[in-house]
Amino acid sequence: MKFDGVLFFPVTPFTAEGAVDVDLLKAHISSRLPFGPGGVFPACGTGEFHALSIDEVRTIVTAAVEVVAGKVPVVAGAGGPLGHALAAARAAEEAGADALLVLPPYLVTGPTDGLVAYTEAVANASGLPVIVYHRGNARFTAASMARLAANPKVIGFKDGLGDVGLAQEIVAAVRAAGREDFAFFNGLLTAELTQGAYRGLGIPLYSSAAFAMAPEIAKAYYDAYMAGDEDRRNALLQGFYAPLVRLRDQTPGFGVSLIKAGLRLGGLAVGSVRPPLVDPTEEQLVQLKSILAKGYELAGR
Repeated sequence: MKFDGVLFFPVTPFTAEGAVDVDLLKAHISSRLPFGPGGVFPACGTGEFHALSIDEVRTIVTAAVEVVAGKVPVVAGAGGPLGHALAAARAAEEAGADALLVLPPYLVTGPTDGLVAYTEAVANASGLPVIVYHRGNARFTAASMARLAANPKVIGFKDGLGDVGLAQEIVAAVRAAGREDFAFFNGLLTAELTQGAYRGLGIPLYSSAAFAMAPEIAKAYYDAYMAGDEDRRNALLQGFYAPLVRLRDQTPGFGVSLIKAGLRLGGLAVGSVRPPLVDPTEEQLVQLKSILAKGYELAGR
């Protein structure tokens, strides 16, 4: 499976009554496709997987598959309690997804052998290939990733931990296992801020929550990144991404909350985040609006 472009993690819009707004979800995804995402990842972290029922996962992935219509891969989230993860994997397959992103297990921290077994259980729950998400209580070693790379259904690795030394070891171990087809991508929050370093590790792809909120800005960064235009890339980093990260770090969970708030500021009524996340304050919304304005200016919109 090949990914070519920014990896797009759509939000999950909710109605005023708290239900998934399917029509708005389709509009959200459809409006981003012209900006050339390399893949669409519905019902994952930015899509508030932690707060979704299995029926909602099925609804969201079905809508994404319908809109994307085979243009790029659709990768759905599966994780949390093992039973929930297995059910999510089956629901995503029924909905027509192309692959799964295996999110961390719920609450407990098991040994590496347990993480490998968890990943394999999710992989065995459907016919879909899986991408490992290295984050939180799902911390893999180079040896464990080499073991997983022996399974042809494991096709990728997303680093959300930020340990660059370990990430380098994992890339080397998977390559040594003969998996030249493996997809590696940077999954840190606001990954654009660290992607210059990750490219040097042999991790050329990255996920972008900002793409969901402001695709013009995210695409301008990606184009500069691919062209080696460091002046333009750094201008976007300093003028948009760094201030966004400073605002994000004010409140836990804002990696999702700010994206939905930015969409609302842009006129897409995607609703609030579900608990335990919280929406920005009025003061924070003013800051976000200013940051977005600067980003659009730098992107030439």
